[in-house]
Amino acid sequence: MSIKRIVSFLPSATELLYEFGVQDNLYGVTHECKYRSDANSKPQIIDSVINSEELTSKEIDTKTCQLLNDGEDIFVLNEKNLKEANPDLIISQETCEVCAAYTNQVNKAIQILQRKPILHSMDPHNLLEIINSVTELGKILEKESRGKEITNILEKRIQNIKKFQNDKRPRVLAIEWIDPFFTASHWVPEMIQIAGGNNMISKIEEHSRRLDIQEIIESDPDMIIMMPCGFDTKRTITEYNYTLKENKIWNSLKAVKNKQVFAVDANSFFSKPSIRTIEGLEILVKIIQPDKFENMAISKGSFSHIG
Repeated sequence: MSIKRIVSFLPSATELLYEFGVQDNLYGVTHECKYRSDANSKPQIIDSVINSEELTSKEIDTKTCQLLNDGEDIFVLNEKNLKEANPDLIISQETCEVCAAYTNQVNKAIQILQRKPILHSMDPHNLLEIINSVTELGKILEKESRGKEITNILEKRIQNIKKFQNDKRPRVLAIEWIDPFFTASHWVPEMIQIAGGNNMISKIEEHSRRLDIQEIIESDPDMIIMMPCGFDTKRTITEYNYTLKENKIWNSLKAVKNKQVFAVDANSFFSKPSIRTIEGLEILVKIIQPDKFENMAISKGSFSHIG
């Protein structure tokens, strides 16, 4: 079956469709599909009931928990735009019901559409699976050659970092949410290890979970990297200053006292299982091994030294 009309329920899939050069076949996206910039002009199929731009970390968490506890959806489906998109292919995920459109929205879409599309779920939990997801989508799109080009480039960038071993690995703690604290899991622990750090608390492929301050104290990190899910660097610093800057217990941590706390653009390079996680790896190595990777080119504003 030739794929002519595509709907993406997943921002990382939208990014990848542009890399494959099939963006003209993309007839529906989500409210979070902002890369490439042209994706903003596509019809929105999925939106969120939570306006995260106007809420604090704590308020977002409270609202999310309330919706989940009440059995309510976090995301809403635009039925009119979906019917007009009339897709041959819907790309979704089953990794996290908070981060992107989930099974409920897919099931509703299938019920609405008269012509049943192909369903493809992208659920990587580590870097290898992220790279393999490129190959899998390339086969579906009949773009295997382009898929191989993309994966070769990504693998070379990873190897360029792996060949520089860090003799003294700092203890690195990555935090995915500020209030309450959540661990940064899935692919992030692997990224930290490859970048030359000793990842603390979380484990590769695990789901993120709540984290209390006592666990942070006991892990005794040399370095802390703040990467709240869906936040860019600027928003992360704002939340950090509002929540933690004057916190006495937080300020007693070794990493904080030694001014080894960093904020990164999690929304672009860490929160999503997209091929841009490879630049996330390059950002991490600039933070963890700045002397060895001084000349590594990364996107402007992708991280900041908080203090």
